[in-house]
Amino acid sequence: MISTVVWGTGNVGRAAIRAVAAHPALELSGVLVHNPAKVGRDAGELAGLETKLGVAATDDIAATLAAGPRAVVYAASGDIRPDDALADILRAIRAGAVVVTPALYPLYDHRSAPAELRGKVLEAIAAGGGSLFVSGIDPGWGNDVLPLLLSGLGSHVDVVRCQEIFDYTTYDQPDSVRYLVGMGQPMDYQPPMLLPTVPTMVWGGQIRLLARGLGVDLDDIQEVVERRPLDDTVETERMGKFEAGTQGAIRFEVQGIIAGRPRIVIEHVTRIHASCAPDWPLPPTGDGAHRVIIEGRPRIELAIQATDEDGNHSAGGNATAVSRLVHAIDWLTAAEPGLYDALDIPLRPGTLDRSTP
Repeated sequence: MISTVVWGTGNVGRAAIRAVAAHPALELSGVLVHNPAKVGRDAGELAGLETKLGVAATDDIAATLAAGPRAVVYAASGDIRPDDALADILRAIRAGAVVVTPALYPLYDHRSAPAELRGKVLEAIAAGGGSLFVSGIDPGWGNDVLPLLLSGLGSHVDVVRCQEIFDYTTYDQPDSVRYLVGMGQPMDYQPPMLLPTVPTMVWGGQIRLLARGLGVDLDDIQEVVERRPLDDTVETERMGKFEAGTQGAIRFEVQGIIAGRPRIVIEHVTRIHASCAPDWPLPPTGDGAHRVIIEGRPRIELAIQATDEDGNHSAGGNATAVSRLVHAIDWLTAAEPGLYDALDIPLRPGTLDRSTP
């Protein structure tokens, strides 16, 4: 069994605990938390499971890493604390752990990452013998292996488009929703996530991964951003009130330009309520979906809806993305220490639960 620690118990961390606990090759050996109110609570309780897992959450990072876990699922946010997230991850790698995480956007495609960042990671790998695999929760598989798989089902590919479409009415992450992407803020507020070059910093690595997988060279990466205000004040289940006239929806594209036009596109359509921007793409049903569209011959369109935590689509998306990271752990522990990306890791099947009646 591979001793595995889950670091963080938010939206991603809850899914990570469930995925590690269900994996037959992994043993949940520790759970790290920041909130003092969570210290001492059982991991099963924190993950929303009906049974206890016998692992108490702790905030003692030094003791947890000193115990020598073979793997760490780093599920703490890197959105508004990238430097702290990097320091935590480097610490775990130096302790000899394989680390899987969605937190370091520039390392989705590590070959194009800033040299200083890449150097720090490689130095930690050389010093501790650990490894690192970074993939997104938007979800990564929807922007790399899935579109590449679908692209091989036709005779001609013209455009590859990856969409995330979500209504965050039931989402529970106010810092990211209100301040990072600007929902509920005045329309003259500049959301940090939508500042020029930021979408490319976050999703450009996935555009480069797709280009590499398709065997093409990019001329450029461009951004297109649109925002819409709420027509009416809305009340959300978990984040309170959002006033009329404030930002209610965003739509942006990160475009890989080839031969002068967008040929590889990652598009996000995000609302705080379904009533905002109804003319923009909508999920087939419910509050969210991921869609891959291959414009070519034939035209291929695949929409995926995942639900978790009482039917929540956002939680379902997190769960599928983090499960892919967790499923990579046993392969990574058998591989040489190193820095890996989504095209390096082979597809890992899930495990059929034989205990289910």
